[in-house]
Amino acid sequence: MTGPFSKLPSDPSFPALEQEILALWERLDAFRESNRRREGGPEFVFYDGPPFATGAPHYGHLLAGTIKDIVPRYWCMRGYRVERRFGWDCHGLPIEALAQEALGLAGSADILATGVDVFNETCRTMVQTYVEEWRKTVTRMGRWVDFDDDYKTMDPAFMESVWWVFKQLWERGRVYRSHRIMPYSWKLTTPLSNFEAGSNYKDVQDPAITLRFRAAGGHEALGLPEDLYLLAWTTTPWTLPANLALCVGPAIEYVAVRDAASGDHYLLAEARLAAYYPGGQGAEVVARMPGRKLAGITYEPLFPYFTNHPNSFVVVVDDFVSTEDGTGIVHIAPAYGEDDFRVGKAAGIALVDPLDAEARFTAATPDLAGQHCKDADKGLIRRLKDEGKIIRQETLVHSYPFCYRTETPLIYRAIDAWYVKVAEQRDALVAANDDIHWIPEAVGAARFGNWLREANDWNISRNRFWGSCIPLWVNEDDPGDVICVGGIDELEQLSGVRVADLHKHVVDPIVIRRDGKTYRRTPEVLDCWFESGAMPYAQQHYPFENGERFDDFFPAHFIAEGLDQTRGWFYTLLVLGVSLFGKSPYRNVVVNGLILAEDGQKMSKRKKNYPDPNDVLDRFGADALRAYLIDSPVVRGEPLRFSERGLEAIVRGVVLPTWHALTFFTTYASVDGWDPRAAEAPAPSERPDIDRWVLSVLQSLARDVNREMEGYRLYAVVPRLVAFIDDLTNWYIRRSRPRFWKNDDPADKNAAYATLYEVLVTFARLLAPFMPFLTETIHQRLVRAVDPAAPESVHFCDYPLADAARVDVALEERMAVAREVASLARKIREDHRLKVRQPARAAHGGAPRRGAARAGDGARRADPGRGQREGGGGGRRRECFRHRHREAQLQDPGQALRSQAQGDRRHPRDLELRGGRAPRGRRVHHRRGREAGARGRAAAAQHARGRGGRDQRPHHGGARHRRGRGAQA
Repeated sequence: MTGPFSKLPSDPSFPALEQEILALWERLDAFRESNRRREGGPEFVFYDGPPFATGAPHYGHLLAGTIKDIVPRYWCMRGYRVERRFGWDCHGLPIEALAQEALGLAGSADILATGVDVFNETCRTMVQTYVEEWRKTVTRMGRWVDFDDDYKTMDPAFMESVWWVFKQLWERGRVYRSHRIMPYSWKLTTPLSNFEAGSNYKDVQDPAITLRFRAAGGHEALGLPEDLYLLAWTTTPWTLPANLALCVGPAIEYVAVRDAASGDHYLLAEARLAAYYPGGQGAEVVARMPGRKLAGITYEPLFPYFTNHPNSFVVVVDDFVSTEDGTGIVHIAPAYGEDDFRVGKAAGIALVDPLDAEARFTAATPDLAGQHCKDADKGLIRRLKDEGKIIRQETLVHSYPFCYRTETPLIYRAIDAWYVKVAEQRDALVAANDDIHWIPEAVGAARFGNWLREANDWNISRNRFWGSCIPLWVNEDDPGDVICVGGIDELEQLSGVRVADLHKHVVDPIVIRRDGKTYRRTPEVLDCWFESGAMPYAQQHYPFENGERFDDFFPAHFIAEGLDQTRGWFYTLLVLGVSLFGKSPYRNVVVNGLILAEDGQKMSKRKKNYPDPNDVLDRFGADALRAYLIDSPVVRGEPLRFSERGLEAIVRGVVLPTWHALTFFTTYASVDGWDPRAAEAPAPSERPDIDRWVLSVLQSLARDVNREMEGYRLYAVVPRLVAFIDDLTNWYIRRSRPRFWKNDDPADKNAAYATLYEVLVTFARLLAPFMPFLTETIHQRLVRAVDPAAPESVHFCDYPLADAARVDVALEERMAVAREVASLARKIREDHRLKVRQPARAAHGGAPRRGAARAGDGARRADPGRGQREGGGGGRRRECFRHRHREAQLQDPGQALRSQAQGDRRHPRDLELRGGRAPRGRRVHHRRGREAGARGRAAAAQHARGRGGRDQRPHHGGARHRRGRGAQA
């Protein structure tokens, strides 16, 4: 017989099929066509956070990209036009580090000697080294995104909008310049923001030394011994050459003690006495007084470098001093600590900083000149010990910040930098955050919310070269006289120079002269995070273009990135959005967790502890990888240990069953010549219970999926889709098989065909955003084969919405009871080692009759595949598989979620359709026992449909079902 459907291979190569679909999409120009079909409809606004193209995409990128593909696909199928422009972060330290290495330059001095123009043009040529690889991999993952109309942060139009954003802040008084203590990367010769510094802490060993500073004056008047030494403790010996004061706590009680061993007198906090003299042994207290009385005592400098520095080498008082460690006396180097800087400023002590840009000592400390500050520790300690100025030396293990780009330890030093006021906006930021819908909710409420409540002013300047220039021209003679430039036209009006590029080597030579004054640009460039936070406006070249469309692209309906962006992109977007427009630039945000190697370690190219993504795509296909990533704890902000066994489970449990449901239908439909255009199937309401049940479950699925997708709860959608695959393959098709074979009832056969056809077509549309390739195959084979006028792609179709009239809650509940009864019966067979095709009455004997066992064996010998298809096999084999399955669950966190949704119907050889799942009875026991299964399903079904908690009396439902027309068990 003939028909519109053709048989499909039972064991396909999914990667090869996906390549065919990619070719189809290219012929159709499918991505753009999907939006063209939605022209005139509402806009769904999506912002894509720009990655660096300094390396190939890794699993973290692929995960975020999959989330960014699923949500826009869904809303496009819901009738919205969704612009999806890819973005590139082109500036900043990653590119500069590569360029320095390529040019063989050691640091800023070498860059200046070589020429900023040479360096920046090298950066420009290198910035998109991996663009084509990104395009290839992202496209292979099935993500639809516009690479041709992308945005780049180095484009003049983007950079001009960044200038406009900066000028808005400037005119509102939100930008200022200040000397402040900042985390500083000496390797990159630039300060970092606090959130950058906080992203990479490591445990390190540092020297911890206690020094004695000889009192010089003011102490005798307090009744303290003449030969008094003040004890101070530090873990940064390299800061001691810049020591200018000692600080005590005003309310802390201090004691002067006579050291029995040396006879010298030491001053320290009484609370720290036991740490230096356990049990009070070896020390005699000779005086006691609060710290406030010690103010003004002078002492002899440790080094001769700054002995004449005004107001220095004196004891000062401040509340920040504690007695948790050390001596209760803190050494103050105002250039190298936030409290040091503040206390020194209050005492009128100007800071001294004997380090150059690369943290090497300068000629201000002649015998240290040229040494890197951290390398100088050993020599300084040795010198101070030789001079008798160290009384104790230890090693301390503590957590210390490292540069997240160069993996070198940061130092904290006073930097003259530009800042955006953030602290004064904390309340506004918290209020704006309250209007954001976070998935997971706890990330926004706790992690992000807590960060906002403690937000500090943002250091936006970098002493680097390749970036957007800070558009400030400063009066040569009066640093307080500053001109802020907001665009290319404005710069031309002020300077008479027209530029086509806004990078440092082009802009810096431009001088503004006004009213007899000369203005030159401040040399710093902007933090690249500032550019990322400005992307909602800069990607549109707003306000220079698209000024009338602002409400169309701001705020975004949806963004998504990893957990680390709570202190990165999510934060800078919010700061600029609230500063400029008083509200968040995004409404909904999905935060994914971190993907780890299978051993729990961070994925590392150097360690090669994870499989290459391209190899995985070539072996398993993109649909499997997408499903694996989304059906895992990582979409709830938790970590995922990447496992190829998890991918295999997805192929075996999700991809193959769906494929074999399709092949089952096309195989029998082609044999029977069944054509939905000509077949006269009974109305759905007149079909057997089994048909009405699966159609009801399908509508319930559509309702649930739309509800969860509208709430951006992807983690709640995938288990529901996976559970339906099991409903379809392991229950509906199993129970309906004879209806597709030799069925003497044409109406019943047509009902079965029509039902399965509708289910496959509708389910493909429901599943399309998640597994775009397989669902496209179903659409082409079932829909386009029947109707050439149908949409050319499943992704052009409208997303299915639930038809409440077709949902039969009572039938679903009765079927749940019937399935549980079948499951319990199967469990009894397993307990008594009865084969599936052996008459059930043998179960009463407690063990199978020998003849019956032989009969079962004979049947299996006659049909070698029969026992496997029907669920035959020994208990030992099942137990072995269960052991492996439990082990796989431990290795693959996502498996537990899938197992719960699917009921853990497992034995891989007990398959109705090759590659499908095992019968429903084969499952891991749940905590509350198998007896609760029916009640649990009924209650869950009730809850999902809002029917309350009424007792379902499942045994009555089961009896009614057994009398129904569709009972096949």
